[in-house]
Amino acid sequence: MKQVISLALILTVLFVGCTRKSEKFQLKEGTAAFELAKELSEILPSLDPSTNKVLVSAKKFEITSGEVIQAIKDNIGNRSAQLKQLDADKLKKVLEQSAVQLGERKILLNAAAGAKIVVSPEELDNALKEEYSRAGDEKKFLEMLTSNGISIDYVKNSIQANLLIDKYLNGALASQTAVTEDEIQKAYQQDKTVSVRHILLLTQGKSDREKKEIHKKMEDVLARAKGGDDFAALAKQYSEDTGSKDNGGLYENFGRGQMVKPFEDAAFSVPVGEISDIIETQYGYHIIQVIDRKKESRPLDEVRPELDAQIKQAKQGEAYQTLMTKLKEDSGFKTVAL
Repeated sequence: MKQVISLALILTVLFVGCTRKSEKFQLKEGTAAFELAKELSEILPSLDPSTNKVLVSAKKFEITSGEVIQAIKDNIGNRSAQLKQLDADKLKKVLEQSAVQLGERKILLNAAAGAKIVVSPEELDNALKEEYSRAGDEKKFLEMLTSNGISIDYVKNSIQANLLIDKYLNGALASQTAVTEDEIQKAYQQDKTVSVRHILLLTQGKSDREKKEIHKKMEDVLARAKGGDDFAALAKQYSEDTGSKDNGGLYENFGRGQMVKPFEDAAFSVPVGEISDIIETQYGYHIIQVIDRKKESRPLDEVRPELDAQIKQAKQGEAYQTLMTKLKEDSGFKTVAL
């Protein structure tokens, strides 16, 4: 089951300022974000802009529901209207996760300021030119922003914030990402790709009672699969993964990092030819039949740069999580449910 990331959840170019804690953000009446908050409060009353509930608290800042809505409005422009299509539970999840992400970026920007990290005008200009190039040219980029209701000043501030954070993290994590020869050798010997058949029963948005019923149904399907029934036929009959069910649940030759982690872990650990137990991911319950696994066929010298980059990326991810945990602890980072 391939990973899907919602733009409404991931504020990829989010700009945040480092205001004092006493300067709690408040939406201004008459603005588009204020009107959006009023409309969303019909779904989730605690989002009313007059309430302006604190969702994240730290020693140097607080993040309110109004600030999160403003950030989403700034970041995805007109598409923020899609929030009005969510039910209360999903909207609550989006806003709470976005508040955490907003808080984490404020922590990183504070850390960058403490480390005296700066971004030169040339660095900012080069980053902007890269964005123009991706869109075709500067005119097309600006037209794209206008059509989506996004401010160029916001984008410039966002890019500057991203550059500050990247420079800080590159320095803070540099000593923890060195790759050894033993690690490269071990990675080279690992299976590179795997082919599986799988069956998925969805649980997203289901109640605990419904999930228990779905799990019982999957237990029955698993018993049939392990009892000798044709797995591909079972996938066609029962699987709710529209991307693979008509092909007997088949996913061929996918590599590490392409599937959600519990699915990937099972695919690369269950013996070839055997069937997994029930695996739970954010999508639902899965069972997997491992068809084949393949190792790297190219010479080590040819793939060494790729392996080095992959190992370094994994180490950076681990080091980032450790650093963020420490920064949160030091900053007194706390979340409050909507």
